Amino acid sequence: MAFAKRFEELEIWQHARALVTLVYNDFAYGTAGHKDALFCNQITAAVLSIMNNISEGFERHTPADFARFLDIAKGSCGEVRSMYYAAQDLNYVRADTAALRRSQAESIAKGIAALTRHFRTPATQ
Repeated sequence: MAFAKRFEELEIWQHARALVTLVYNDFAYGTAGHKDALFCNQITAAVLSIMNNISEGFERHTPADFARFLDIAKGSCGEVRSMYYAAQDLNYVRADTAALRRSQAESIAKGIAALTRHFRTPATQ
């Protein structure tokens, strides 16, 4: 892949990595949602899935495989956004925090979609 030699160079992976830290901090010990283990496990798994699927797809070294893993990562962005609606409704996070995390996940999803279009040929769409 001529555009990057390592997945760590990808801007979308870097943004996904930063989002992981933010989500973990939002549900760290002592926060309102911390005691809801099922919720915390689900949202942290979803946010980790974003960065991990970007990196796993990159390491496959074929455009079709990379695009497939990017699709999964993009789906996980949607899951994170959805979970922040629930977190807001359950008063686990403030409304402004939830809106910011949804916006960050949506921005990553848009970057993933742009990268996916770059790697997907009309025959594989």
